[in-house]
Amino acid sequence: MWLIAFLVSSGIFFFFAYRILGRKLTAYFALDPDVRTPAHEHRDGLDFEAAKTSYLLPQHFSAIAAAGPIVGPILAGTLFGWFPTWIWILVGSVLIGGIHDFTTLIASVRHGGRSIAEVVRQYMNGRSFTLFLLFIWVSLVYVLIAFTDVTAGTFVQAAASAGGAAPGPAVATSSMVYLLLALLMGLALRFTGMSALQAKLVFLPLVFAAILLGPLAPLDLSGVAGGNPQRLWNYILIAYCFFASIAPLWLLLQPRGYLGGYFLYLVLIAGLAGIVIGGFTGAFDVVAPPIMAGSVLLGPAAGPGVAAPMLPILFITVACGACSGFHSIVASGTTSKQLDRETDATPVAYGGMLLEGFFACLSLATVMILANPSGKPDAIFAGGIARFVEQATFGLVSPQIAFQFALLCFATFVFDTLDACTRLARYVLMELTGWKGRAGAAAATALTLIFPLIVLSIPPLVIDGKTIPAWRVFWNLFGMSNQLLAALALLGVAVWLHKTGRNPWLGLAPALFMGGISLWALGLTLHNILTVPIIAGVLWVEAGVAAVLAAMALWLLVEAVLILRDKTQSPAAA
Repeated sequence: MWLIAFLVSSGIFFFFAYRILGRKLTAYFALDPDVRTPAHEHRDGLDFEAAKTSYLLPQHFSAIAAAGPIVGPILAGTLFGWFPTWIWILVGSVLIGGIHDFTTLIASVRHGGRSIAEVVRQYMNGRSFTLFLLFIWVSLVYVLIAFTDVTAGTFVQAAASAGGAAPGPAVATSSMVYLLLALLMGLALRFTGMSALQAKLVFLPLVFAAILLGPLAPLDLSGVAGGNPQRLWNYILIAYCFFASIAPLWLLLQPRGYLGGYFLYLVLIAGLAGIVIGGFTGAFDVVAPPIMAGSVLLGPAAGPGVAAPMLPILFITVACGACSGFHSIVASGTTSKQLDRETDATPVAYGGMLLEGFFACLSLATVMILANPSGKPDAIFAGGIARFVEQATFGLVSPQIAFQFALLCFATFVFDTLDACTRLARYVLMELTGWKGRAGAAAATALTLIFPLIVLSIPPLVIDGKTIPAWRVFWNLFGMSNQLLAALALLGVAVWLHKTGRNPWLGLAPALFMGGISLWALGLTLHNILTVPIIAGVLWVEAGVAAVLAAMALWLLVEAVLILRDKTQSPAAA
């Protein structure tokens, strides 16, 4: 029963937050449904294409969510316990993450669909713009490294479920079929006159057929690539990212996001139903400790194989489940170019973040039903969701199929971020270099993907005889750069508000909190790495990037403070 109370109270909290704060934000920015948005003003069929809320929300939700609200909350729950993780998800989503997503989307819409970095250039200076773009690009590269490797790991693992083995190669097959279905859906919507509803009715059942197909024809690559299938999958996924970045929105990103978003909805519904049924029947309840034994509020630095203090590591581990700078790049990079009406920003941006917070709570519930939570986040998530699905279907779905469904969900969520992330990194690099056209897009995409390719080719880190996967090595740095990016985006919002005669504290207060937490975590990480007697090559990369990110963030903070002290207002877009 406690698990039911946990999810119901979380849902009620998010519902009232949306109703109260969502309305206040809509009124504060005077959103007008009759104003022509950039999606209509600059429609080109490639990047600018209006989409109704029912189509855009699942796409935006799937792009910002991916594995973030799965891996982060589960890692935090196993490190620190479910209670502090839960509190940060609730508070962070409502007061920081939701405001961050909403304000960066509105800032972009009010400036012709330009990125948050270009808003910074308009209200700060060219130097700040270049620094911000570089920071964004480095952060996006880290997203690609972390999520590519975690997906490749899912494709090769053989994780045990209650009904036997659900091998990763079967998930790989289902995932490839899923991507093919997304392409076919995009073509059908574009050239056959099929409506979005008709496409959903046709292609969603085919996605479930792909789940059943997976175990019948698993893509097992263990016999190739010198016996290192995970590395080969990393290469294949990077190649996919290249194609996805330069493909038109209508061909892949929109239909794949639409399917992925409804997949997320189904997981939420199945998980909630299973928890309610299982809670009443006594199938499972909260058995994990609310605070993990041995966890400390303050302590030594964090790093691979080193105990992490709750402050500040909790806040950068949960990442996307509470606040994510990556969301500002999605909101101002792709979503602002598809927003049909200004008022759609409230359900899409603020509502989308709260929906992601609720999904993070569902992920945390898969930790809460384990007496000794430990192991890989994707396996914990799949095992928990499989148990929830079994309960929701009264045992009609076999444990193996339920586990397969959950692992495919995990993989498809990551695809949603991988292709959006590569496209956004391409935008940033084209802006920095001035490259134009399809040739420029291809060159910018290739240059972006070179760095994940190199890092994922480095031999994995080994500590005390235990192999640490690349995604785990870089997760903390991903979380730190991600949260620091959120702080910098909020700083940009604060400057915009200040220059247009409004109170900057709506953006400045959460920016100062997230910036302080992230810089604290970066300092701890640097201290830990530099005190290791022998530093592996992969740790040198982590230390170098951490130092560069900290320096750029501090520089931008100084620039913003100087501008906020200037009382001169700008007649630019409000």
